[in-house]
Amino acid sequence: MFYTTPAGGWMDPFRELERMQQEMGRMFGGLRIGRTADFPAVNLWAGEKGVVVTALVPGIEPDAIEITAHRNTLTLKGKREQEAADGDVTYHRQERSYGSFSRTIALPFNVDPEKVDARFENGVLTIELPRPEEDKPKRIKVQKH
Repeated sequence: MFYTTPAGGWMDPFRELERMQQEMGRMFGGLRIGRTADFPAVNLWAGEKGVVVTALVPGIEPDAIEITAHRNTLTLKGKREQEAADGDVTYHRQERSYGSFSRTIALPFNVDPEKVDARFENGVLTIELPRPEEDKPKRIKVQKH
């Protein structure tokens, strides 16, 4: 898709957007503007027995993370403290965010919040959320007549 310019030339709007994005990147020296990703990053696996969620939470103490499971949602809350720089320094790049976070994840089915198990190792939070017995699929045997 091309458009004509006031001078009568041709312009590709997508190429122009890409050029402007590159210029903005150079002007801000790699500074990220706005929300670039959800934190913490998660993986989710679901099976008949339940759901397993892993979340990357480096630099956060396990007791500083609040986990809430309700019906078919899981919420992770916490706070990442800003690193204190030694002496009088100027940041040249600061890509790691800090401050409070809250992430709610929709689960594929209801879970039993009374049986949730959470473990923390090497900056990875692993949460096992079992499916209630009454919510598990039941196999129905077909009868011959």
